[in-house]
Amino acid sequence: MHKFLRFFFNVLNLSTWIKDEWSQIYDSLYVKENWIDPLLEWQPKIDPLIKELADKLANRVTTVKTLTVTKPNEFDLTTPKPRAIPVPEPIPLQEKHHPVPQSTYKPPKEKQLLQKIKYRNRRKAEELLLEANVNQLRCATVMPENKALKSYISDSMKNKTKFRAQKIQGKIDNVPIKLNAAAILREGALYQRKMEQELNRIESLLRGARDPSEFLEWQRQMREKDLEQQLAEIECRRLQGKLSHEEAVLARQNVIQENKKKAELKREETAELMRQYAEKRLQEEKEMRELVEQVVEGHKNVKQARMKLQKYKRQIVQEVSGESRELLRQALEEEEEKIKKRYELIQQIRAIESLPFFRNKFVDLTQTAGYGFSGEMSIVELRERLALLKEAQKKAEEEKRDQIIHEKQTKEQLLLDKLEQISIFRGAAALKQEEKKIKPQLTEGLVKNERVLDLQKKITEKTMERKKQAEILKITPQKDGAGPGRSWESYENSLQEPHWKELEESRGHQFKMLQHGFMSRETAQKMAAYQAARNGTTSCILR
Repeated sequence: MHKFLRFFFNVLNLSTWIKDEWSQIYDSLYVKENWIDPLLEWQPKIDPLIKELADKLANRVTTVKTLTVTKPNEFDLTTPKPRAIPVPEPIPLQEKHHPVPQSTYKPPKEKQLLQKIKYRNRRKAEELLLEANVNQLRCATVMPENKALKSYISDSMKNKTKFRAQKIQGKIDNVPIKLNAAAILREGALYQRKMEQELNRIESLLRGARDPSEFLEWQRQMREKDLEQQLAEIECRRLQGKLSHEEAVLARQNVIQENKKKAELKREETAELMRQYAEKRLQEEKEMRELVEQVVEGHKNVKQARMKLQKYKRQIVQEVSGESRELLRQALEEEEEKIKKRYELIQQIRAIESLPFFRNKFVDLTQTAGYGFSGEMSIVELRERLALLKEAQKKAEEEKRDQIIHEKQTKEQLLLDKLEQISIFRGAAALKQEEKKIKPQLTEGLVKNERVLDLQKKITEKTMERKKQAEILKITPQKDGAGPGRSWESYENSLQEPHWKELEESRGHQFKMLQHGFMSRETAQKMAAYQAARNGTTSCILR
C-alpha cells in the first residue's frame, strides 16, 4: 500500500505518463478536469499518511501526546420550565334557594282518587253479585235492541281509529348557509366585479354611449329562433334513428329467411360428407389390418439385432467407468488440499482474535480534538452556543406568533367588511328576483314542421310492414329466462324497447332544459354525447 500510494500520488508521475495513458482511452480534457486535478488537490493531504506508513515499515515509534483526563458533569438539558401562573376564574353566582313545597309532605291526590274509584267499583261489583244471586235466570232473557246506543258506540270507535295526518311544513326558500373564509372572499370579489361593471356601464351611458337593451332583445329573439330550429332538428334526428331501427329490423328478418335456406343446403352437404367419411374409414381400417400383419412378421427378425446392440453397449459402459474413476480420484485430492488451506486460515484468524484489544477511551469535554480546523471547539463551548441559539430561536418564535395574531385580526376585520357588503348585494338581488317573478314566463312547445310529420309517417309505415313480416315468420315474444329455442328477434325487441324509451326521455329532458334556458349549448352537447355513448347510438350535435 505504501509503494502504491507513493507511486500514484507522485506529481511527476501524475502529470506525465499516467495522464498520457488515460488520455488514450478517454478525452484529455475530461481526464484533466475530473481525475488529474482532484488527485493533485488531495496530494498534500495524502503525504502525512504516506509518511506514517513509511514509519510503520521502518518500526519507528511515534510519540503520542497524552491528554489530561476531565471530570464529566451532569447534563442540565432537561430542567423543567417554571409553571405559568393560571388566570383566576370568576366565581359563578349561585341561584337563590327555593324552599321545599308543602306538597312534598302530603300524600298525592291521585292515590286518593284511585282509592275512591276502587271503593266505588267494589260496591258496584257487590251489588251485581247480589242481583245475580237473587235473579239467577234473568241473564238468559233477550234485551230489546238500542240502535242509538249501537250507533254511538260505532261512531266513537271510528273516531278513535281515524287517521289524523300531520300538516306538511312548507319548503323553506332561504336556507341559511354557513360560509367559510374562502367562500366569503370569493363572493365579495364577485360582487365587487359586478359593481365595477355596472359603474363602467353607467359611465359609458353618461358619456353618450348607446343602451344595449334593444340589441339584447334582438339577440334573445334570435336565440329563441335558433333554439326552435335546434329542437326541430333534434326531433328529426330522433325520428331518423327510429326509422333506421325499423329498417334494421326488417333487414334482420330478411337475413333470417336467407339463413334458413342456407341451413337446409348445409344439412344436405353435411349428410353427403358423412357418407363419404364412413367409406373412407372402412378403407383405412382395411389398410391398418394389412400393416399390422407386416409388423408381426418384422418382429421375428428383431431379436438378433437386439443382442448385437446389448453387446456394444456393455463395451461402452466399461470404458466410461474407467475414465470416471480417474476423474473422481483427482477431484478428491483437490478437495483435500482446499480443506487443509481453510484449516490453516481459521487457525490464523483465531490467533488474531485472541490478542487483547483496549476499548476504553478517555474524553475531556473542555479541550478541543486537536485536528486544526478553523471552527474547532470543545463540547462545553458547543453546549453554550446551543443554549444561545435556543434563546434566539425562542425570541424569533415569539415575534412570529405576534405577527400571526396581527394578521389574523386584520383578516377577520376584512371578512366582516366583506360579509356586510355581501348582505347588501344579496338584498338587492332578492328585490331584483322578485321583480322578475312578476313578469310572465313564456314557454313554447316543440315546433313540428313538415319534415317531422313526414318522418313520423314513414315510421308508422315501416312498423306496419315489420309487424306483417313478423306475423309471416310467426315470431312470438318470450320471457328472458326461456330455453335455448328462444328466437333472437324477440330478445332484440325486449332490449330495444327500454333502450328507445330511455333515449326519448333523455331527449325530452334535454329539450325542457334548453327551452327554459337552464343549460348552455356546450353543456347540452356534452349531455347528448354522454347519453348517446350510454345508449349505444350516435349523438345529435346541437348547432
